[in-house]
Amino acid sequence: MQFNLADIFESVADAVPDRVALTYEGQNLTYASLDAESNRVAHFLAGAGVGTGDHVALFLKNSIEHVTSILGLVKIRAVPINVNYRYTPAELEYIFTNSDAAAVVVELPEHQRTLATLLDACPLVRTVVVVGDPVDELVAAAAARSIPVVPFADSENEPSTRDFAARSGDDVYVLYTGGTTGYPKGVMWRHDDFFRKPLSGGNPYGEGCRADLTEVAAAAEEFPDMAFLIAAPLMHGAALYSLFTFFTLGARVVLMRDFDPKKVVEGIEKERLQVILIVGDGMGLPLVDEMERRKDDVDFSSLFSITSGGAIWSVSVRERMLAVKPELLLRDNFGASESGNDGAFTVDEDGNLRMAPSPNMTLVDERLEEITPGSGDIGYIARIGNVPLGYYKDEEKTARTFPVRADGVRISVLGDMGRIEADGTIVFLGRGSQCINTGGEKVFAEEVEAALHAHPAISDALVVPRPDERMGQQVAAVVAVYEGAAEPTLDEVQEHCRKTLAGYKIPRSVVIVDEVKRTPAGKADYRWATEMASA
Repeated sequence: MQFNLADIFESVADAVPDRVALTYEGQNLTYASLDAESNRVAHFLAGAGVGTGDHVALFLKNSIEHVTSILGLVKIRAVPINVNYRYTPAELEYIFTNSDAAAVVVELPEHQRTLATLLDACPLVRTVVVVGDPVDELVAAAAARSIPVVPFADSENEPSTRDFAARSGDDVYVLYTGGTTGYPKGVMWRHDDFFRKPLSGGNPYGEGCRADLTEVAAAAEEFPDMAFLIAAPLMHGAALYSLFTFFTLGARVVLMRDFDPKKVVEGIEKERLQVILIVGDGMGLPLVDEMERRKDDVDFSSLFSITSGGAIWSVSVRERMLAVKPELLLRDNFGASESGNDGAFTVDEDGNLRMAPSPNMTLVDERLEEITPGSGDIGYIARIGNVPLGYYKDEEKTARTFPVRADGVRISVLGDMGRIEADGTIVFLGRGSQCINTGGEKVFAEEVEAALHAHPAISDALVVPRPDERMGQQVAAVVAVYEGAAEPTLDEVQEHCRKTLAGYKIPRSVVIVDEVKRTPAGKADYRWATEMASA
């Protein structure tokens, strides 16, 4: 069977209509009510001129409207485009134009004003939908181009019926990458592949893909009534994957407007949270700080798992979480916008991230030939099976990231590097794009960052290369320290890192900043870190 995301959600909504699907800022929507609201939004967007295959940019923070827009668009076979709301105007213009957005859904007044300045540069935008009250600047800019500005609230007047055209597993979902090392790229997923890979075939805690919608619905009925907090913004791939995964299970998704460690910890008791999804140390560090502060006055009894995805999650942060609640199940998911969910890492006694043998993952060299297990050679981690169609409007990068092997099989090679052991276990080393070559030795930024995060005074850190006349490159660290902590000297940082790192991996320079710059999803901003390290 070929699966469609809208069909899957509707099947689950019919199976567990009275179960709470979404909790947001004190509001609870059952699966039946969320489905009805999404149907209204679907009819509303269709009435505003959005058609099959149209791309619609969601310039939104977390909200109920964000969720119903995503669901409403896939119901009418349109394509939601995730937008990083902290992008500069130039970056936003790139997203709107590169994605060929036919419409934009926007909320905050400051975002509306930014959009107003960009409309002339976005000739394909023909509709603007505003959540809340439109600002004068946007109304005027839209009027100058005869673009209607439509209140999102008008969706309340639409029918809640499901009288939509038949859908297909070939419908496309476009997910824009985080753009940590360059402009974002739009990853094109067929709905069927999206379900089978990022959503683990509707069976993330078991083996094998669900056979059909009947099996998806039956599994949702049997799934326990659990609350999953998605701490990341929905414009982030890990959050989007989790949203659809938890809806497929018939679980309760808890969303917050913004990531606030204090509210997250308070929500554990208030919402009886069982699972929290974070994005690496960018969220893990402030979260564990708050967990330690509140461990004696917050009831953590409901919480049994914290899951990370989309960024490196250091051993030191995990150990601190386990010190607060030793029985926590910590799950480190490995994946990307271009590959979906590849499985979960385990950590060995040396702190190495290890991935169990899988038929869907292997290690290849620069010629795409498989590296012999146990050889000790470093290569690129390659994903096999249910690979995206490619990058939207970028054939060159598509060919480079999704090459075809000599045997005719398309694979996904994203630049993650590792080595493969004799039994097929893959040891993750880091992103090749963040690999520092110092005197011929390769240093992976993530490994050094993990060591720095274990320093008691360092609250966050990024590691980048810095030019060196003798060694070619040297390891440079950009760090922030906890409030009230003494700034560590270079000697102190180096002495700390020598406990776990080889000598050539030790930072040769340290720049201390007030705050390490990350995206709202906790992704590293290596371009900014390189500027800071070189200043």
